Amino acid sequence: MINKKEIISILIATLIIAFSINLLSSLSSFLSVLLSVFVVILINIIAKKITSFKLDSEIETSLWEIKRYGFREHQRLKTAFPLGAFLPLLSKVILFPLNNFVWMASLVFDVKAKTYRSAKRHGLYKFSEITEDHIGYIAAAGIIANLLLAILGYLMGFPLFSKLNIYYAFFNMLPLSNLDGNKIFFGNIILWIFLAIITLIGMGYAILLV
Repeated sequence: MINKKEIISILIATLIIAFSINLLSSLSSFLSVLLSVFVVILINIIAKKITSFKLDSEIETSLWEIKRYGFREHQRLKTAFPLGAFLPLLSKVILFPLNNFVWMASLVFDVKAKTYRSAKRHGLYKFSEITEDHIGYIAAAGIIANLLLAILGYLMGFPLFSKLNIYYAFFNMLPLSNLDGNKIFFGNIILWIFLAIITLIGMGYAILLV
C-alpha cells in the first residue's frame, strides 16, 4: 500500500516535525513525540489511501516541495525547494513560546485514476480522470481521521497525542498550494467549511483547555 519512496518521505517528515516540537527537551520526551507524530501522519495517509481505493484511484505521498515562486511562467526554481522540511524548523523559531505548536503540514499527495476506472458500467464514472470532488474527499478522509484520533487520544488520557492530531489537521486544512486544505476547498467548499469549523473548535480546546 505504501511504497519505499513514500516511507522515506514519511520518516523525513516525522523526524523533522518531532525534532522541531521537542527542541531542547529530553531524549525520552523526544521518543514519545516521535512515535506520536509517526502515528498521526501514518493514520492520515492510510485513511486517504483507503478512500482513494474506494474511488478507484491511487495516491502517492511525498514531501511538500515548491518550484514556482511567482505568477509568471519563468519564475521557477531550478531545483525544487523542500518547503515541508523547512517550515517546521522555521515555525519553531517564530512560535517558540507556544510549546508543541509547530508547522506540521509537510506532506502532500498526488492522485491518479486506475486504468480500469473508465470501464465501470454502474453509472458512477463517465471518465477515467479523477475529479476535483473526489480529490477533495480523499484529502478530507485524512483530516477526519486525525480529528477522530484527537477525540480518542483525549478519552484515553493522551493529551499530547490529541493535540498533535488537532495541530496536524489545522495546518493541513489551510487552503494553500498543494496542501490537503486546498484540495478540499476546491473540491467541495461546504465540506471544507464544515471541517474548518470543527478543526478551529478543536484548536481552541487544545490551546486553552487541554
